[in-house]
Amino acid sequence: MTTVEKAKLWLSDTFDAETKATVQNWIDTNSPELEDSFYRELEFGTGGMRGIMGVGTNRLNKYTLGQATQGLANYLHQQFPNQEIKVAIAYDVRNNSREFGKMCADVLTANGIKVLLFKEHRPTPELSFTVRDKKCNAGIVLTASHNPPEYNGYKVYWNDGAQIVPPNDDAIIKEVYATKFEDIKFNGNDDLIEWIGEEQDDVYIDRCIAESLYQKDKIGYDNLNIVFTSIHGTTYTTIPKALEKAGFKKIDLVTEQMIPSGNFPTVESPNPEEPKALKMAVDLANITNGDIVIGCDPDGDRLGIAVRNLDGEIQLLNGNQTNMILTDYILNQWKDAGRITGKEFIGSTIVTSDVFFDLAEQYGVDCKAGLTGFKWIGKMIRDAEGVEKFICGGEESFGFMTGDFVRDKDSCGSILVACEIAAWCKANGRTMYQYMIDIYKKIGVYQEALVNVVKKGRTGAEEIAQMMVDFRNNPPKSLAGSLVKEVKDFQEQTCLDAISGEKKVMNDIPKSNVLIYYTEDGTKICIRPSGTEPKIKFYFSVKGSISSEADYKAEVARLEKKFDIVKEDLKL
Repeated sequence: MTTVEKAKLWLSDTFDAETKATVQNWIDTNSPELEDSFYRELEFGTGGMRGIMGVGTNRLNKYTLGQATQGLANYLHQQFPNQEIKVAIAYDVRNNSREFGKMCADVLTANGIKVLLFKEHRPTPELSFTVRDKKCNAGIVLTASHNPPEYNGYKVYWNDGAQIVPPNDDAIIKEVYATKFEDIKFNGNDDLIEWIGEEQDDVYIDRCIAESLYQKDKIGYDNLNIVFTSIHGTTYTTIPKALEKAGFKKIDLVTEQMIPSGNFPTVESPNPEEPKALKMAVDLANITNGDIVIGCDPDGDRLGIAVRNLDGEIQLLNGNQTNMILTDYILNQWKDAGRITGKEFIGSTIVTSDVFFDLAEQYGVDCKAGLTGFKWIGKMIRDAEGVEKFICGGEESFGFMTGDFVRDKDSCGSILVACEIAAWCKANGRTMYQYMIDIYKKIGVYQEALVNVVKKGRTGAEEIAQMMVDFRNNPPKSLAGSLVKEVKDFQEQTCLDAISGEKKVMNDIPKSNVLIYYTEDGTKICIRPSGTEPKIKFYFSVKGSISSEADYKAEVARLEKKFDIVKEDLKL
């Protein structure tokens, strides 16, 4: 079926007048919008369904969301026959999120499903917690994480509070694509909606405090200067309250950015991975003598942390560094409390730093690595229940969680741990940055970088696909002067010994379009197309060593020069 033929299907009486008028105008004017809006259907990626809002099958709108929700409703009735089915729904600050949330609730209630719907914006991890806490069969959150304002998205959670994974994800997708737009039931039943709000916040925050803090005497809590920004996102509802309730006394908020807005007016991008997004918070910290700066993305599952470096300047830590510090501290607390028995594990992903394998070995726990996305860490927890105890887990893209009461990355619990570490360090005449260097002295310095190559639209998607083919069929022989010794191809599920030519089957992780190159000197390069954005990602990791804090700056400079050479070798 051609793009125009697909578009003409949206001229039927199933669609509202405004939608039909838009489509007809595109057809009449041969608008380029027509091609990009209808050439494909939105797909579920690592973060669910995410796309630009607008008219068409490749856009997020009432009909594509309705189709997804109707398909979910059909599957829930298949999986839980003759039962009362409950679904929790949350939404972030993005434009149309509130309306989309109510629309999804209407589709579910029209199918006889009870809905627990948040009254206002709430963070994604609170949705995950609520699914478990309220014993729901599933959950939905409307969010596009840190994407630009024109985006929104839709993520589905199962009854364990984790995002859907096989076989449920594939089965739900089949139901979604089997659902015709005219089959969507939009006429909801408000009697089946239970509205929830601040009372649920308190339950969630109390659990975060109970699971995330270790110092009963609250060492240094009174003297830690915290600066926090929600970057116009949902965490204005939870983080300030959680910090105060935990006992931290000095909390300064970036008031301009505590105002929820889907337009994110004070930043180019509401992404805490980018230093620019935390500029206002850093400026405030320089006035208030802040020790730690914290910012969250719009749906409040990821966190960016900046602390004072060796020169006393506030520096943003990357996701691997933040997670390394949190993991080391938590494992150390478990060790001191005698809680490590050899039947515990931490979670990571294949694109995340290998530093977590080193930490796991040091503390006598297992480290499990899955595909990109926290849903795979959630699956690890579910698969290991009753056999191994999950302690904490994280991924390089600024996500972390401690404990299993939330089954997704959780900024609230993570921020509480981070502030406790910073307070403990300050009380002992140290900084969180120095704590990080102490870890590097023990296990080696890991330096990481991420390069994103953006390719938009249909032609961009084709270019990304060809790049993956080229890297798969013609892997580099060496990188930065070191021989490539191993190539892991997670799509073909093979591991190639590049020296001997021996190729082994590698099927312990599901198929995914990811390549990893390892060199003899410890360099690791991961390549994967984004599942939610029009880009291909290159994850760089190089390793060095130091014997003292004084060596750190020079070693980092040496490793960063190595990045430039690797980029040239990959022609980036």
